Order: sequence, then structure tokens, then C-alpha cells
Amino acid sequence: MSGQLNIAIQMDPVSSIDIGGDTTYALALKAQERGHKLWYYTPDRLSYQQGRITAIGQDLTLFDDRDHFFETGAIEERALEDFDVILMRQDPPFDMAYITATHILEMLPPTTKVINNPAEVRNAPEKLLVTLFADLMPATLISRDIEKIRAFRDQYKDIIVKPLFGNGGAGVFRLQPGDQNLSALLEMFFKVSRDPVMVQQYLPDVRAGDKRVILINGEAKGAINRVPQEGEARSNLHVGGSAQAIELTDRDKEICAIIGPELKKRGLVFVGIDVIGNYLTEINVTSPTGIREIERFTGQSMAALFWEAVENWPEEQWTNTVPRR
Repeated sequence: MSGQLNIAIQMDPVSSIDIGGDTTYALALKAQERGHKLWYYTPDRLSYQQGRITAIGQDLTLFDDRDHFFETGAIEERALEDFDVILMRQDPPFDMAYITATHILEMLPPTTKVINNPAEVRNAPEKLLVTLFADLMPATLISRDIEKIRAFRDQYKDIIVKPLFGNGGAGVFRLQPGDQNLSALLEMFFKVSRDPVMVQQYLPDVRAGDKRVILINGEAKGAINRVPQEGEARSNLHVGGSAQAIELTDRDKEICAIIGPELKKRGLVFVGIDVIGNYLTEINVTSPTGIREIERFTGQSMAALFWEAVENWPEEQWTNTVPRR
């Protein structure tokens, strides 16, 4: 689609973001620079009524200035089918509210492109989509069966335990051989949630970094390395990991070549994968981050590449529903 695009962004409150590292802000700012119009709303203002999908939101103008980085217009209700593009960019938790939003956005006509495809976002939470590529992953168990988890720990000794629908490194634990906290940890997880947990073999290569690779329309476009702090098992930037410039290895390119066609087929246009050593650990499709850091180290704008892909998307391929297989 060529020309000026009317873009609505479904996101967390704009006042709450840190523009130094926020990918949604970077995508929106680049869209504005390319002459597109921005409007934004929060997920709680999304509604369905008698076949009509609306939201209450505001025009949005952005500035690359920490002290004054946005202005909003008058609050108004608009039909989302009047927009060319909807960016679904609110952060997890991937709970029933998030899932309900994907169902509502899926009802929009194909003339309004929702990115990422909401049906596939619903079908592909990051720690589950990756299991389609088990041969690329470290040893992994998804379960809430305590005996299965103990047996996995007995086999692999040094393990990572994390919530299945978490994000940003929250609730991620490393249990080394001899650690006596597994039972208490599982009790805590299972008391607050009915979800299974993901348990993986600990990869010592994480000390050298957890690589975030950005794929746009199924193709690898850039990467950043995230190195955990000393004494910390998590490398997420939200919890103190440091960003470093890095090049894609042959193994990284191999992983991207394997998973890329599946991502493209599903309409997952903007994706961030996590690679530790030779292993794929997550495929992030809800609100992947990292492009501000990539641009800071390399000068390469992932946001520009993203909008080029959207602007040149063949109209006959625009769909918000699960593709027929």
C-alpha cells in the first residue's frame, strides 16, 4: 500500500514508556517521519458492538526529546476499520484480556492490516511457538506435573524454570545442582497460576550473551547481544542486562532460514527471536523489543525496514485471519 497510511497503535499508556529503549515508540516515530498519521488507544478502550469494532483514543504526535516526547489530541471514538494499519503492541501478560483483544481485532476486514496477525499472535505465544522447532532448542519441558519436572531436573542437573506466559525476564529462575528450592518454587508458581511452567537445560553460553535477532516478514534484519550482569542468570535489558553490538553467525542465519517461512506464512511481520549459543530459546511475537539498541550500535534502522515492508505489502496478501493450510 502506497501513500500516507492511517495508523492506530494499541499500546500501553504512552506516558509510561522509556523512549531510550522502547520499540513501539521507535516504530511510531519512524512512521511519523515517513509521513504517516498516528492515532493511539489503550487495550481497555477497545470495543465490539453489533459487528462494529471501535476504540476510544487520540491523535498522537511524537518528538525525539526525553523531556517532551509526545502530544495527544482530543479524545474520540473511531471505527478501527477506518485505519490502514493497526499495530498491536501492548506488553504482556498474555492473559485472557490479551487473548480477547486478538479475537476482536481478528474481526476487522482485510483492508485494515493488523500487525502482527492477531489470530497467529493468539496461536503463537513466544514460549510455545518455538516448540515447533524442537531440533533447534535446548532440552525443554512444559508441564505442571511435579514428578516430571523433578525427573527433568535429575537428568539435566542445571536448569532454568520460567512462567510460560511471562515476559521481560520476570519470574525466571536458575536452579543449579544442589539447590534445594525446586519444590518451594513450584509451590509458589502453581499457587498463583494454573499454567504449566517451562523448564529448560541451562546453557552456559548465556554468559557470553543472549542474542536478540529481529526478523521482518520472515527475514533476519539485525541483532543485538544482551549480556547478563555478574551473578545474574537473566540477560533481559529490563533486568540489567547490557547491550552489545554483534554480527549474525552462520548458525543464526541457519535458524532464521528455517523458521522464517513459517513466520511469514502466519503473518507474523515483526518478530524477535532469542538465541543462546547454537540454540533457539524463544520466538517473540507479542511486542518484541531491541530495535533502539540495534540502531544505537549499528546505525541501521529496523523501524525503517519494517515500514518499507508494510508500505510495499501486496494488498491481496492482507489478512488478519489464520491462513488456510
